[in-house]
Amino acid sequence: MKYSIATMNSVPVLIAVLLFGFLLPAGAWGADAYPQRAIRLIVPYPPGGAGDIVGRMLAPKLTEALGQQVVVDNRGGGGQIIATELTAKAQPDGYTLFLASATHGINPGLRRGKLPYDTIKDFAPITLVAESPLVFVAHPSLGVANMKDLVAAAKAKPGRINYASSGPGTGGHLSVELLKYHTGIDLVHVPYKGAGPALTDLIGGQVQMMCTSPLPAMPHVKSGRLKALGMTSRTRSRAAPEVPTVAEQVVPGYESSLWYALLAPAATPQPVIKRVHAEAVRIVKSSEVTGQLLAQGAEPIGGSPEELRKFVLAEIERWTKVIEQANIRAD
Repeated sequence: MKYSIATMNSVPVLIAVLLFGFLLPAGAWGADAYPQRAIRLIVPYPPGGAGDIVGRMLAPKLTEALGQQVVVDNRGGGGQIIATELTAKAQPDGYTLFLASATHGINPGLRRGKLPYDTIKDFAPITLVAESPLVFVAHPSLGVANMKDLVAAAKAKPGRINYASSGPGTGGHLSVELLKYHTGIDLVHVPYKGAGPALTDLIGGQVQMMCTSPLPAMPHVKSGRLKALGMTSRTRSRAAPEVPTVAEQVVPGYESSLWYALLAPAATPQPVIKRVHAEAVRIVKSSEVTGQLLAQGAEPIGGSPEELRKFVLAEIERWTKVIEQANIRAD
C-alpha cells in the first residue's frame, strides 16, 4: 500500500487531534455533546420542603429535555452552607447544578467573613426559576386566627411561644426576626434542617408556629391541620387571596419573599450554561410548570444569567441592611 507525503504528514496531526479530544474535559465540546451522563441537582433541603418540591418539579423535565437523568441530591443542614460549599467545590463540567434559594442572598450578611465560598465569584448564574411569598402558619392549639392575634399573644406571653424554621439564616427565620424587630415581640427560635421536618413537628404540635413557603404549607392549611395567619408579600397571593398580608394586619410596608434559582460552579463552560438555561426557561414557562407553580403560590420567572447575577447582588445588599438594622444573628 502506498502513502503520499501529505498522508504521512497528516498521521501525527490526526493522532494529536484524537488525543486532544480524549483529554478535553466533559462539556468542552460544546452544548451538542452535553450531557453524556447523569447530572446531579443539589438541593439544600431535606425532602418535603419548598425547595425540594421545586427541585423535583424541575428534575424530570430537565431529564426529558437533556436526554440524561437529572438526579436530585438533598443536602440539608448548616444553614444551606453544606450544599452551597459542595457546589462551589464541584468540578465545573456541567454535571453539578444547584437550586439556590433566598438564603443564598442572606448568608453573606448574616455570616460575614465566615462563608467557605464567595457567593458571587464561585458560582455561574443560570436562571431565576420562581419567587414566592412566605406564609405565617400556626398549630390550632396556639389559639390564634391572624397576625394581630399572634402579636397580642406574644406580648402577653413573652418568650413562651416558639417558632420553627428550616434553619438559621433561611427566609423563614429572617422573616420572623423582621416581625420581632418591628413589633417588639419575643419568640423563641427552633431551627431545623429543612421545612419538611419543621412542618412535621408543627403539625404534631411540638412547635407552635413557623413562617414558610406556601408550597408545602397550604395543603395542611386546607386540611385544617394548620392555620394560615398572614402572607409576607406586598399584596395578597393569587393562590390564597383569602389570607391577608402581614403588612395590612400589623406592620405596614412589611415584605419578604423566597426565591429559587439554578446555579452551577464557576467556570462551567458557557455552551453548557446556555444549553441548561434555554431548557430551564422553556420548562419554567411551559403551561404545565407555570400552572403548578402558580397553584402553590409561586410566580414563575425564567430570566437570563445576567439578570440573576444582578438579582443576587441586590438581595445581598437588601438583607445585609435588614440584618444590621434589626441586629439579627445566626443561632
